[in-house]
Amino acid sequence: MAVLDEKQESGVAFISDLMGEAFGNAFRDACVADRFGSDIPRMAASWAFHDAWQHDGLARKEKSIAILSALIAMRQSLELKNHVKIGLANGLTPRELEGLLIQLTPYVGFPCIASATTAVIEAMRETGVSPDVQTAEEKGLL
Repeated sequence: MAVLDEKQESGVAFISDLMGEAFGNAFRDACVADRFGSDIPRMAASWAFHDAWQHDGLARKEKSIAILSALIAMRQSLELKNHVKIGLANGLTPRELEGLLIQLTPYVGFPCIASATTAVIEAMRETGVSPDVQTAEEKGLL
């Protein structure tokens, strides 16, 4: 079992506050494990959730918008779902999330936005936000 340093502990505490106790416990378990891939969550705890997220250059909501934009452009739907949840915790509204998708459409294309929209809707449902919104697949459009 790995021992976390001060930055890693700070990062684990930060993401736990945003994503909740269950996610935080799973993340901590991944960080302290000594198995294949365990270095990656430790790097995320230190670098992403301590150094970047806790840097004072941008407000949390602005950081969420930047990260969501990058993940949408890279078509990273699984990670996008986590960061939609973080964005909601940082004060983004469903209307702002929709606005972000619209703003990115001319730059990343409709197929990319279709995939991202599904991930955004699923993440909002999982957090209890906009539970009645249907994905394009559910509407029979994809």
